Amino acid sequence: MKILIRVPNWVGDAVMCIPALEAIRARWPDPEIALLGREWVSGIFQGQPWANRVLVFEHTRRHRGFFGLERLAREIRKERFDIAVLLQNAFQAAWLAWRAGVPQRIGYARDGRSWLLTKAIPVPKTGETPAHESYYYLELLRRAGWMEKLPALERIRLHVPPEAMGRAEEFLDRAGVPGAPRMVRVAMAPGAAYGSAKCWPVERYAALADRLIAEFGADVILFGSAAEREVTGKIAAGMKRKAVQLAGETQIAELPALFASCDLFVGNDSGAMHVAAAVGLPVVAVFGPTDPEGTAPMTPRRTLVQQKVECSPCFLRHCPIDHRCMTRVEVEAVYSAAREWIKKGSASLA
Repeated sequence: MKILIRVPNWVGDAVMCIPALEAIRARWPDPEIALLGREWVSGIFQGQPWANRVLVFEHTRRHRGFFGLERLAREIRKERFDIAVLLQNAFQAAWLAWRAGVPQRIGYARDGRSWLLTKAIPVPKTGETPAHESYYYLELLRRAGWMEKLPALERIRLHVPPEAMGRAEEFLDRAGVPGAPRMVRVAMAPGAAYGSAKCWPVERYAALADRLIAEFGADVILFGSAAEREVTGKIAAGMKRKAVQLAGETQIAELPALFASCDLFVGNDSGAMHVAAAVGLPVVAVFGPTDPEGTAPMTPRRTLVQQKVECSPCFLRHCPIDHRCMTRVEVEAVYSAAREWIKKGSASLA
């Protein structure tokens, strides 16, 4: 038997579906399992133990547009999958599995796609499952009869092989981040693909980075996509001290090992935050327009910094007023959270 799993399109969602991927592998330990994901997310899953292969949906290149989708459907049809599990919610995911001739197609009954599914699962209503998004994917499996009950999740894990850690250290060394003996490494990810409403102000990141360097001699490393270079550039320009600028210099597949090579992550509610948490890094996350109940990093090693305001959570991409949920989060609050994790890390090494 061969199983195809269409994973979500966004990095954070992709990480939060990992418990469901683990549950599928536990249910089916022997069949071949292939994951299908878009280019910017598929690298996260390379080398992970719950799948045999990762297929890349090149939606901006070979698989772009209607004829590109037809090409992808033909490629999947040749694989002769028996079951498709659609963790991605869109109509397109169901259409693709149907067009590829996968006999069994399991997914939530939403976005007008029920007629394309052989097992259309009712979408859980508010309160029927725990609030965290990870349970949304697990509930699909439970309702499909693939698991008896929802597990109690404490953390999500990404496996980082030793060879990837070695490559990460070499990369950081070339970027000017010293190896052993070294100072505290702070991974800072000030962007958020969802929109600017999630982003803490750049001048506060700059002030925080300066303070961490002054107090701990930290190596502050600015991570982000190529689209976030402007944001990280503004932070670097606003600093009195020097950070290492890596925005746009890394591939998504490299991110787990690079984060695992650091001592602390500071950032917004973003995909990078979830990756950092999944490799075991202590996380200080600034929340504003989104709800931590649904998307907090799934790890006990976290501190969430948030100022509750009357309009939050609004889930808007861009704030239409004064961005008060973020501007009311002071540098001191984030610094204090970071300091505690740095001290714990230092004590564990003593």
